[in-house]
Amino acid sequence: MLEPSAHASGRRALADAAWSDARRHLETALATRESADVLEDLALAAWWLDDSKLVFDSRERAYSLYRAAGDALGAARVAIWLVWDSLAFRGDFAVASGWLERARSLLAEHQRSVEYGWLLIREGEVALFRGHDPNDAIRHATAAAHLGRELSDPGVEFTALALEGLARVNIGDISGGMRRLDEATIAATAGEMRELHAVGVVCCWQLFACERVRDYDRAAQWCARVQEFARRWGSSPLTATCRTQYAGVLIWSGEWAAAEDELTAAAREFERGQRPSLAAPAFARLGELRLRQGKLDEAKRLFEQAGSVTAARIGLAEVMVEQGNPAEAVALLEQLLKHLGAVESTLRATALEVLVRAYATLGQTENAAPFLEELEHIAEQAATDPLRASALAARAVLLRAFGELSHSENCYERAIDLFARSGAPFETARARAGLAELYVSTGREESAEREARLAAGAFEALGAAREASRAQALLESLDEAPVKGRAGLTERQIEILRLVAKGMSNGDIAARLSLSEHTVKRHVANLLMRLALHSRAAAAAYAAKEGLL
Repeated sequence: MLEPSAHASGRRALADAAWSDARRHLETALATRESADVLEDLALAAWWLDDSKLVFDSRERAYSLYRAAGDALGAARVAIWLVWDSLAFRGDFAVASGWLERARSLLAEHQRSVEYGWLLIREGEVALFRGHDPNDAIRHATAAAHLGRELSDPGVEFTALALEGLARVNIGDISGGMRRLDEATIAATAGEMRELHAVGVVCCWQLFACERVRDYDRAAQWCARVQEFARRWGSSPLTATCRTQYAGVLIWSGEWAAAEDELTAAAREFERGQRPSLAAPAFARLGELRLRQGKLDEAKRLFEQAGSVTAARIGLAEVMVEQGNPAEAVALLEQLLKHLGAVESTLRATALEVLVRAYATLGQTENAAPFLEELEHIAEQAATDPLRASALAARAVLLRAFGELSHSENCYERAIDLFARSGAPFETARARAGLAELYVSTGREESAEREARLAAGAFEALGAAREASRAQALLESLDEAPVKGRAGLTERQIEILRLVAKGMSNGDIAARLSLSEHTVKRHVANLLMRLALHSRAAAAAYAAKEGLL
């Protein structure tokens, strides 16, 4: 029996996901004779091995040989790959656009081909992820799925179906989008698709969609299935991406140590590879964890490292709010929302939530109202408890700033119930802390102490040191008796009010009184709520009027 050729052995190794063996066989084949098809296969092995130099060298040479041979389909197929490579390995959108144009030109006379189906998918991806135009993405995806079915090519059909599903989720068609994504992901992980790279793409889009609508139960189920598939086929990029997505589920459910392990492992896998665009979401996710832990400086560095990723820009805005710069957060978020456009509703939800809080901190409640309405509309469309709870918590914050305390209390209580039902201890505790502050402002110290104590315990158990300190400061302030005739303020609060009126910062007051800055900040917030004042300047005027200076 004749021994199989080196090229045949290489292709068999590719089919078995034996990437290193495939590379060895294919390089042996090239040493005998250079050909476009061997170079194309070698590029695929190099892609899975994260060898970017070999990817580009092989694909660009294959393209040239296909063109020289007059093979428009082969040249277009490689050009379509080079669109993705230019973005993922180098972040070079101009070069990617050039390859996309070449593929369009080469396939102008071949619109009944599998290659044209992949071109439609790539154009839909660019429309969705670069152009933020989900409707254009849907148009390309539906055309590609129809062509895939006609040509009996499940790779094109189901990748296109998943792209359409994600685009539909982005515009708020949650049920329609998720049905398409579920079907495509089952087909992908059940072995109906030959192209392993397309399987990875479909799985990632499923996880992205789950997170967009905060359906963490669904995300956890798909993460487990996708991770098992990635391990079976030795897909490091997919494994790292799944780790990043799964870490989001773990952060939400309060399993922060496990989330840290997943993100550390993902970061190691990305460092071994050469795909910076895939690493950025992992840095953003780790920044989210650090933000919740109260490590603001580290969170800020990670968000900056993640670059232009939407989650990182929202995270930076949250850091700004926490560090006392809500006006900067508003500017950043409004710029981001303008960039995203009005169509991608589910992508806007987190930004809207933070923006409402930033405006409430500034006391600009009228400006926040339309953004809250949009958030509530998105939550109604998504119909998931986490998004409903987030919208209720945002409304509670705004109503409290408006002075509508009874309505705010009701929203806080409903948000707490939904957050708890969703298995979200951090969000539950934060809503409890907000409710405790509201109780303080209405003189219900016993209720305030109950909620503050529950919040403090939850924050301490999670390792959210900054939030735990705030809740503890609130408890300490409740231990102080109010001074008769001073609007229910305690001696400590009156002392702090005098120093605020003198223009001292929270840090200066903390140093003067040997308190933590968190404690001072909480006292200031409580006295402003107690006195129905919206600024430190108003507090200074009140102190002067009451003869406290």
